[in-house]
Amino acid sequence: MSAEHKNIQTDSPFTGGVFIKTYGCQMNEYDSDRMAKLLKQTFGLEMVNEADKADVLILNTCSVREKAQEKVFDELGRWKKWKQQAPNRVIAVGGCVASQEGDVIRKRAPVVDVIFGPQTLHRLPAMMIEALSLREQTQANKKLKKHAIIDISFPEIEKFDNLAAPESNGVSAFVSVMEGCSKYCTFCVVPYTRGEEFSRPFADVMAEIESLAEQGVREVNLLGQNVNAYRGVMADGDIADLALLIHHVSAVEGIDRIRFTTSHPNEMTQELIDCYAEVPELVSHLHLPIQSGSDRVLAMMKRNHMAIEYKSTIRKIRAIRPNLSLSGDFIIGFPGETCDDFKQTLALVEALNYDRSFSFIYSPRPGTPAASLPDDVSLEMKKRRLTALQAMLNDQTAAISEAMIGTVQRVLVERLSRNEVDEVSGRTENNRVVNFPGSPELIGQFVDVEITDAYTNSLKGRLVAMPEAEKFQSRQYHAL
Repeated sequence: MSAEHKNIQTDSPFTGGVFIKTYGCQMNEYDSDRMAKLLKQTFGLEMVNEADKADVLILNTCSVREKAQEKVFDELGRWKKWKQQAPNRVIAVGGCVASQEGDVIRKRAPVVDVIFGPQTLHRLPAMMIEALSLREQTQANKKLKKHAIIDISFPEIEKFDNLAAPESNGVSAFVSVMEGCSKYCTFCVVPYTRGEEFSRPFADVMAEIESLAEQGVREVNLLGQNVNAYRGVMADGDIADLALLIHHVSAVEGIDRIRFTTSHPNEMTQELIDCYAEVPELVSHLHLPIQSGSDRVLAMMKRNHMAIEYKSTIRKIRAIRPNLSLSGDFIIGFPGETCDDFKQTLALVEALNYDRSFSFIYSPRPGTPAASLPDDVSLEMKKRRLTALQAMLNDQTAAISEAMIGTVQRVLVERLSRNEVDEVSGRTENNRVVNFPGSPELIGQFVDVEITDAYTNSLKGRLVAMPEAEKFQSRQYHAL
């Protein structure tokens, strides 16, 4: 445990649990998980599923989605009533909205005790203690004014050096290898809320993955806002890129499946593409956002690549892995987008055959260059375009699922099925959830499953076989 919080817990000031509500990306999900572990290690706080059962309420916010600020203040309005019923409880707001609008939150929502950014979540226990101390002072001296404790600085790698030791929550785990982004796309707020790109040291990443493997993790998802820009310093001073990291992760005993997300097209190096030929543990699935199929719009977005370059990258990988499953992100109605621009996006989607992509109507983010661009496209037009794009994407997803019927897929069994007591659930390489009859002893194993049915959000299958060497090496995850 770090110097930041190792001496904080003597007699914990909290007797209940912690409730964390998370908005946004997988990085936020990862951060929330680390917060929960940190508060458990520091104060003995257990996660609870209902706010009124918690001593500590945390909002982990996201600036990317539309009306992000409004959602935060709406939730804090509900929590204000909860706080009035139990004034000694603590409310904290973290994440990207906190980083971007910390002072606004402090002024508009005095119910909040602690405000912290994505890079200062490791300081949360100390900030909570400080907030409790300030509360006692203001109660004793009415002349003092209560205010939120705030830290939205960018201490970079310090965050990872001061978090609780990694703990496995199952057979698949996210591992954050870098944070921030230095691309400064005109629509994106990430560089302003999480800072510029910085990579964790190579040895630290490997140590975390090795620890998770010892705990039974079989699949790791290497995580970062711009993960393929990873450049981690090695012990000898050399720099490891994501391709080299993947090679080393594949050699970790027990790790048999590797994913990475989210990537930028400009960082898809030839070395990383070659990993698809050289590393069988790397899945045949890639999430690679492009945002638009129009070169004109890409230039206005400052993406610094053209659609043909993006297509070339995908075709190179599919020459190695013909069954590559591709997903992406699309922004519809960017300021100045014409009908022809949108048609180019549709043409790109049709040509590359996407699977389970994310698409949104553009909404301006305060402080980003695109927020000041003139926009003459009506909201009604944007909605029609989004509907057309999503219809095409949904058709592609459904066709891929239907084509999987009758095939045998390698599935990592993750848990018991939520729907049937005699079934287990796992994921295919292309990230499809599959439910099939099986016993809890299969959890943690790779098995062969024939797909029998395809539904909107999942597949159904039957167990065909599992590797002979793994039949009697089941990890015991009955409690998951």
